[in-house]
Amino acid sequence: MKHPKISESTIRRLSRYYRYLEQIEEKEVRVISSSQLAAKCLVNSNQLRKDLNFFGEFGTRGLGYHVKDLLTDIRRVLGLDREWRMAVIGIGDLGFSLLAYNDFLKQNYKIVAAFDVDPLRVIGRVSEKLGKPVEVLHNNRIQEVARERKIEIGLITTPPSEAQNAADILVEAKVKGILNFTPTQITVPEGYVLRNIFFTTVLDNLAYLLSNSLNK
Repeated sequence: MKHPKISESTIRRLSRYYRYLEQIEEKEVRVISSSQLAAKCLVNSNQLRKDLNFFGEFGTRGLGYHVKDLLTDIRRVLGLDREWRMAVIGIGDLGFSLLAYNDFLKQNYKIVAAFDVDPLRVIGRVSEKLGKPVEVLHNNRIQEVARERKIEIGLITTPPSEAQNAADILVEAKVKGILNFTPTQITVPEGYVLRNIFFTTVLDNLAYLLSNSLNK
């Protein structure tokens, strides 16, 4: 289904609505009003309705939203109604943590491959700590395995100096989505989607806000 181009802030809010709806569905809540959902997700009701109206008509006036139906609709809008196959590049502490993160599967994200420049160094440690066999392959097999396992998203957790090289290999392998966890800027060609998650940048922002609040 094609949707109009919308802002990333709207997509982030949709994800927030989705996560909260998942929580209350597990508690067997069947209906929620727009004002209740908006309050729980820290937005106003008008913003919530505007976000949802980008994609069609949801809810019943005077009744609210059927939780299960709205979850299904948002899941489709976000593209979570299908499996996304991912690979982790760089199995240090952060790469290991991503391999161990079981909630990926709940959201239809599946790690199907792991790579490192020295797989023999990490494979025993990773398998032992996770309590399950984990195949860690050499980086020189990324292109081959990406084709075989239909990998669509690459998670880069290498040392910063290796991040651009990892991205280049993913591009050569036609892996269209790249999530960069390293604190260095990388580039990809047009037609590829790159997002950066720099923890220190978020911490810098938090430190700035704390410093200013404490100095008032």
